Amino acid sequence: MSFDDYMRYMTETFIKHFERPKAERKQIRLKRKEASPPKLYQWFGLMPYSIRMIFKR
Repeated sequence: MSFDDYMRYMTETFIKHFERPKAERKQIRLKRKEASPPKLYQWFGLMPYSIRMIFKR
């Protein structure tokens, strides 16, 4: 991929993003945030999950 192709891709992505209405951009951001795992699991992996499972029993 050449630099020109990369710049074209970045420019198109940037333009697409700002052509969307602000409400739609906000909805997309919220969906992405809800789909991500909790921060505790991202930072420490499966350890918090396994500890929670032990204490839940």
